[in-house]
Amino acid sequence: MLEDKAAKLVSIEGGSREKKLLLIQCHTPPFVKPSETGKKCPGKPLELEAENAKLSARLSNCRCNEKEEKLDGRESGEVNPGGHETAKKKARDKISGYDTSTMNHHRRRFVALKIMYFGQRFYGFSSEGQMDPTVESEIFKALERTRLLIGDKKEIQYSRCGRTDKGVSAVGQVIALFLRSKLKDIDADNKNSGEIVSEEHNEGEIDYVRVLNRVLPNDIRIVGWCPVPNDFSARFTCLSREYKYFFWIDKLNLFAMESAGKKFIGEHDFRNFCKMDAVNVHNYRRHITSFEISPCKMRFEDNQLCAIKIKGSAFLWHQVRCMVAVLFMIGQGLESPNVIDVLLDIDRTPRKPQYPMASEIPLVLHSCEFEGLKFTCSTDAEQALRTHLENECQLYQLQAAIFHEALLSCLPLSNDAEINSDESYGMDGMEQTKESLTCSSHVEAN
Repeated sequence: MLEDKAAKLVSIEGGSREKKLLLIQCHTPPFVKPSETGKKCPGKPLELEAENAKLSARLSNCRCNEKEEKLDGRESGEVNPGGHETAKKKARDKISGYDTSTMNHHRRRFVALKIMYFGQRFYGFSSEGQMDPTVESEIFKALERTRLLIGDKKEIQYSRCGRTDKGVSAVGQVIALFLRSKLKDIDADNKNSGEIVSEEHNEGEIDYVRVLNRVLPNDIRIVGWCPVPNDFSARFTCLSREYKYFFWIDKLNLFAMESAGKKFIGEHDFRNFCKMDAVNVHNYRRHITSFEISPCKMRFEDNQLCAIKIKGSAFLWHQVRCMVAVLFMIGQGLESPNVIDVLLDIDRTPRKPQYPMASEIPLVLHSCEFEGLKFTCSTDAEQALRTHLENECQLYQLQAAIFHEALLSCLPLSNDAEINSDESYGMDGMEQTKESLTCSSHVEAN
C-alpha cells in the first residue's frame, strides 16, 4: 500500500495538468507507528517510518495550490480556458466606477471646464435631486471612466456656476474642480496659483476636452478648459450670467414687450418673478444689467424667430421663465407694460400672483462671465467638436424636413401655395444651416 501511495504522488507530480489540479485534495498518509503497548509491529517498522517521513516531507513542500490558482487565472485576472471570468475579475467588474481614494498619489491641478448641453432629456443640471439622468451625473460618470477624478466632491472643491432646471439647455455653463494632471511642475494643491496660468504652461497637459468628449453622450460636450487659482469658485467668482429665451413672434407686440422688459434693468426685489424658496433664500434682490429682444436668422414660412437676452449678476429659481411669462402676456395684450412696475413694488404687491411659467425648452444659459478666464482646447479637440455640432445640426434639419413634409401632406394646399411653401422652407433651411454653423463656430471660439 505504501508503494501505491508513493506511485500516486509520483503520478500527480509528474502527470498531466488535470492530475495536478487534484493534488489539493491529497492528504498526508497516516504514519505507521510502533505499538504503544511496546510490542513490535509486524514487518519492517524502521523502514516504514523512514518512508513515511520521506513522503511527509515531499508533501509538505508541495505548492500545487499556487499552481491551481495560476491555472485558474486568479493572479493574472485573465479568462480561463473554459471562457469563464475568475471570481476576482467578476468582483471587480461589479464595482461601479472606481475608488478615487487610491488616486491621491497622482498629480492634480485646479481647472474650470466650459460645458454645453441640450437639456430636453435631463432632470436639470444638479444631481442632488432624486431624479436621473442629470447633466452633472453624466459628467461625473465620464470623469470616473477617464480616471480624471482624484477624491470625492469635497476633496476636489467642486463648484458649478448655474443650476439649470429640468429641460433647460446651456452653451456656456462652467464648473471648477481638481483633475488629474501629468505635468511634473504643477503644485499638487495649487498653493502657488495666485493668478491665471499662462497658455505656455499648459503644454503637455492632458487634453481634457478631447478625453471627456470621447465618452460623454451626444447631448453634452466640453467646450474648453482653463487652469484657475485654488480660491476660484464657479458660483461666487462669476461676475455675471446671461440667458437667452427663444420664441416665435406670431402676433406678439414686440415693442410693448421690449419697453416692459427695460423696467427689469437695475436692482429690484424679484420675489414676484420666481418660485419661492423660503427655506434656502432670504434675499430676493437681484441686479439685472441688460435686457434686449432681437430677431434670429431663422424663419418658418412667415414666422420670425426671436430671442430675449437677459443679463444679470445672479438669478433666482425660475426667475427668467417667470419674467418671460409676464412679457408674453404683455405681448398678447392681456396685460399693460405697467404691470412690471406693480409686481416689482413689494409694498403694493406683497404676494406673487398666480400665473403659469413660460416653457423651459427654449431657455438657454448662454454665458457665464469671469475675470481673466480664457478657455482653450487643442486643435484636434476643436475640430472634433465642430464636426460633432455640424452633424447634430444636420440631423435636426433632417427631422425638421420630415415634419414639414408631413405638414404639407396633411393640409390641403393649392399648387401655388405648396410651391411657395417649399421655396420658403428651402430658404429657411439654408438660413438655419448657416446659423447653426455660425453658432458652432462661435461656441468653439469662446
